[in-house]
Amino acid sequence: MWRVYPPHFGRTIARSGWLRLGDGHRQEDDLLQDQEKPITTFEDLGVDPAIVKTLAAQDITIPFPIQVESIPDAISGLDVAGKAQTGSGKTLAFGIPALQRIGTAKPRHPLGLIMVPTRELCIQVATELAPLAQSVGKWLGYAYGGASMKKQEEALNLGIDLLVATPGRLIDLEERGIVSLADVKVVILDEADQMADMGFLPQVRHVLRQIPNFDQMMLFSATLDGAVGSIVNQFMHDPIYHSVEAETETVDTMEHRLIEVHDRDKSLVAATIAGSFDRAIMFTRTKRGADRLFSELKEQGVKVGVVHGDLPQRIREKALLQFREGKIRVLVATNVAARGLHIDNVGVVIHYDPPADYKTFVHRSGRTARAGEEGLVVTLLRWNEKIEVRRLARLAEIDVGVEKMLSSDPRLLDLANWEPPPAVVTSDKPVWGAQRRRRR
Repeated sequence: MWRVYPPHFGRTIARSGWLRLGDGHRQEDDLLQDQEKPITTFEDLGVDPAIVKTLAAQDITIPFPIQVESIPDAISGLDVAGKAQTGSGKTLAFGIPALQRIGTAKPRHPLGLIMVPTRELCIQVATELAPLAQSVGKWLGYAYGGASMKKQEEALNLGIDLLVATPGRLIDLEERGIVSLADVKVVILDEADQMADMGFLPQVRHVLRQIPNFDQMMLFSATLDGAVGSIVNQFMHDPIYHSVEAETETVDTMEHRLIEVHDRDKSLVAATIAGSFDRAIMFTRTKRGADRLFSELKEQGVKVGVVHGDLPQRIREKALLQFREGKIRVLVATNVAARGLHIDNVGVVIHYDPPADYKTFVHRSGRTARAGEEGLVVTLLRWNEKIEVRRLARLAEIDVGVEKMLSSDPRLLDLANWEPPPAVVTSDKPVWGAQRRRRR
């Protein structure tokens, strides 16, 4: 569904079907690790006073490291390549400079363009930047697949200064003559590595070739090598690199537990763990698995929603909104929700199906323990998944072992305070025939 945020957009129009403003990331004073260092403010970074005031109204006063590093360079018009994980404050790092650098657009000719990989991230980025756009008199809109093309055309006819879009829908709009990229001056790629993983980079390249003379490009990604590096080299001009990632991709406020379960008891174990938290996200490997878990939890009386790529967008938006508002306590999702989405106060992430790779493990886990909050990550595994889960745990530097539990185990009610066993040191390599007795 298409949304337009005019200069007078405010909280009063947060009616049914609209995402509430202010549900984006929070930044707390206690994130400053060394109180003796001078505190950098948004004013110090050259941010427009109107934006500073709007941020303060949302209790956002202390910039995150990626914002401190990137905003001054971006405001000055330099190309910026930022290496930072999801939840590090990237949206404001590129959104604030973009809003300050663009002017007023003609109908169908946006001046700023933000490309994102998923519909959920498209909505989230626009929602977070909407009040800032309002404060400086800019029009902001967003577009993604599965929505009405007619409504998008009507919105673009009004004049959109800053457009947030997924690559596929943007190409559709451009090929139909509904939007022109000829006047775009500021281009932003968010979660560029996810776009590469999802096979969207050919579409991204196509879009960039349709923009004749953009003045500035900003790219933010968890990695800047490989396919993402090729985008940097091909389209960016002498970019300034900023990296604020930690030495490891786990955080001190995140606790991990590895629980071996039986197939028939698995959903009961997950429901028991989630019952101790106000918000829980459970990740499955497949869409069918998500639907099955959703049905099982619902039968157990759990207030649950589900999000995956085969669901209509209105159903996905409704589930996310209900989860944010606390109307449902559990969100079942495939990896479509593993990147980019920020929902405050998610107490536990449950890998209902262990992820296939380390990167997915990190991004799924990152839905909790955000912005200094505490969080628990629980991986459920079957007996034949121990080797792979132990490998993921070693890569993530998680020093806990696997414990077998049934849904009746009282330890599930307070896993955060239960002391897990230490990790088992093993090569995880089967020794073929070493223990085999030779037939005589």
